[in-house]
Amino acid sequence: MRITEIKAVPVSFRVPEGQNVTLGIGRAVKRDAVLVKVTTDEGIIGWGEAHHGRCPGAIAKLIDTTMSDLVLGMDPLDVHGVWAKVYKMQLSSHGMGAAAAMAQSGIDIALWDIRGKVSGWPLYRLLGGGNRPIAAYGGGIALGWQAPESLAEEALAYVAQGNRALKLRVGDAPVIDVARVRAVREAVGDSVDILVDANTGYSLDDVRRVMPAYEELGVGWLEEPFPPQDYRNYQIAAGLGRVPLAAGENHFTRFEFTRMIEDRAVRFAQPDLSKAGGISECTRIAILCSSWKMSFNPHTSATGINMAATIHLLAAVDNPGYFEGDLARHNPFRDEVCGSPYELDEDGCVRPKDGPGLGVEVDEKFIAAHPLIEGPCYV
Repeated sequence: MRITEIKAVPVSFRVPEGQNVTLGIGRAVKRDAVLVKVTTDEGIIGWGEAHHGRCPGAIAKLIDTTMSDLVLGMDPLDVHGVWAKVYKMQLSSHGMGAAAAMAQSGIDIALWDIRGKVSGWPLYRLLGGGNRPIAAYGGGIALGWQAPESLAEEALAYVAQGNRALKLRVGDAPVIDVARVRAVREAVGDSVDILVDANTGYSLDDVRRVMPAYEELGVGWLEEPFPPQDYRNYQIAAGLGRVPLAAGENHFTRFEFTRMIEDRAVRFAQPDLSKAGGISECTRIAILCSSWKMSFNPHTSATGINMAATIHLLAAVDNPGYFEGDLARHNPFRDEVCGSPYELDEDGCVRPKDGPGLGVEVDEKFIAAHPLIEGPCYV
């Protein structure tokens, strides 16, 4: 079997006015994704998702030209061979860095989808796992910067839907952040886990100011208080309180995670399968985390393809943490690209799909109806 075509499809949709969520990276005005279709000479097709990198057209172009030329003609079942070639030619020397990692991620996920379809096995089984429940928290582009009372009301609605853990967006002024977290805690009680994500918006002084309140309110982690390159700030912040730090959605490949883990500041690792290097690389990252007794808590991307793949991998590793569910009120990429990628059970858990590969069927008519919209997705 040989790879005969690799096609990247950048897709977008406008967020309906009035449903825009504001968080530390701006106000969401549209959602983007890059889907990757890999075709073989035996007619077996695999689908993956590359993170859009805030410039989906550029990521798609990189896949359609450079990446495609490197990989065409290779054995699609030799996923590690493909990964090694792309790493050598695009990631390790004079390459595109983060863009190449995102592009390679989409191709890698598609190749694992093909492996599952060839074997007839679901991905979790192919990876050595089982159909086991995975704890989920409600996240995605939701629970943003709004009045504390409004945020508490929204959080209660999600708890009523079965969510047993929620992630709130902070990174605003510390006093406002604390008021929001306090309002949600008072509304949902102590039985719901609360996590917070600063989207790299805090300074060290901000962390000093919010840590005592977050400890009091039982916050489970403080995610990305700083940009990923601020290793020293993470090390200092880890000693400012007892709320553990989480990071990783903006780290690429096992090599960046190695430093992050060995610095011993971050306790929850959050690689994104569509950014960090695909299923192959995130499996390696999960093993690296396991050797340090850290749980594996992947960040999820825009569409059901990434979400389905993430649950499969969580069901196959020995250190699964949370799956990040998507609470966005309007996200057709979650429910319409390939049907609903997961269901939340009464315990707030999800399970992997049982069909071959990712276990999802991609609706190409839906994709064609959502072409790329140029411009920023956050303003």
